[in-house]
Amino acid sequence: MKALQLAEIGRLEVVELPDPDPGPGEVRLRIVATGICGSDLHGYTGENGRRHPGQVMGHESVAIVDAVGAGVDGVRVGQPATFNPVVVPESELADFAGREQLAPGKQVIGVAREIVAGFAQLLCVPARNVVALPDPMPIEFGALVEPLAVAVHAVGRAGVTAGDRVLVVGGGPIGQSVVLALRRAGVGRIVVTELAASRRELVERLGATVLDAATADPAAVAVALEGSADVAIDAVGIEATVRLGLESTRLGGTVCLVGMGAPKLALDAYAVSTGERTLVGSFTYTAEDFTAAAAWIGQAPPEAAELITRVVPLADGAAAFAELAGHADIPGKVLVRMGDQDHVEGQR
Repeated sequence: MKALQLAEIGRLEVVELPDPDPGPGEVRLRIVATGICGSDLHGYTGENGRRHPGQVMGHESVAIVDAVGAGVDGVRVGQPATFNPVVVPESELADFAGREQLAPGKQVIGVAREIVAGFAQLLCVPARNVVALPDPMPIEFGALVEPLAVAVHAVGRAGVTAGDRVLVVGGGPIGQSVVLALRRAGVGRIVVTELAASRRELVERLGATVLDAATADPAAVAVALEGSADVAIDAVGIEATVRLGLESTRLGGTVCLVGMGAPKLALDAYAVSTGERTLVGSFTYTAEDFTAAAAWIGQAPPEAAELITRVVPLADGAAAFAELAGHADIPGKVLVRMGDQDHVEGQR
């Protein structure tokens, strides 16, 4: 099989690797396409230190079930599917049910350096991590399930209800997914702040009100929402964005930090304590969140197509990473087509 391997920091190359065989309880997936996540990009540039030369990254994938190992039932060869990258050992499944992402023994496909992951043409995963997708769905939508699961979890962590006024700070791929998750939850009043004009245009097409982050302040947010935000979801995670979230929420409001733009932050403690605001963290997703995201994407909501800006062949995957690392004006998600499938669109 072919794979896009991190040859060294800042350089990817297409290599030939042995085809994996599914072991007992495993399913082999033939990867159709994999999205380039911000964490992959930061690993490629060396910013996060969580990817290593020789590694095959990738965790936002859609696939076709290719083979099943011994003892696997209920998984059909030929079925479109995606996979939950958070693999919890069987010994921890019961204790961490409903909070799988916190299991101490977990491995995350695409992060664990020893696992050849989604930027390979074939991947073996535990059958319990395979999530089937409906045949009629545009198959490239399956690569959106993982980032949408991140957003579904953040919306849940923030305790959002349908009547809330919600500020989303950052209109990149995670912020875009948060808008979809909010729409899924029935939220009608959504304001997004974003620097890039192309991303502002994309988010507007998703049905949110958009403000230029270069000039947005709490007063502008309040005007756009017709009142202070009940909830702010920060999809960037730097001091300026956390500050905007705190200053834009009402007394007793909630700020949810899902973006991880900086490992350490200074914040206005008084805005939290005297305003009785709640500051919560959100990290990946539970198995239930992932399944819920897949079910919603499986309905092929038309706005999901807006999140995919470009699909490139495997041969152009390295160039796509380099372009994104150079801060190219690409508003949505870039997918790398891993095989020769004709049903993945070329470019929007």
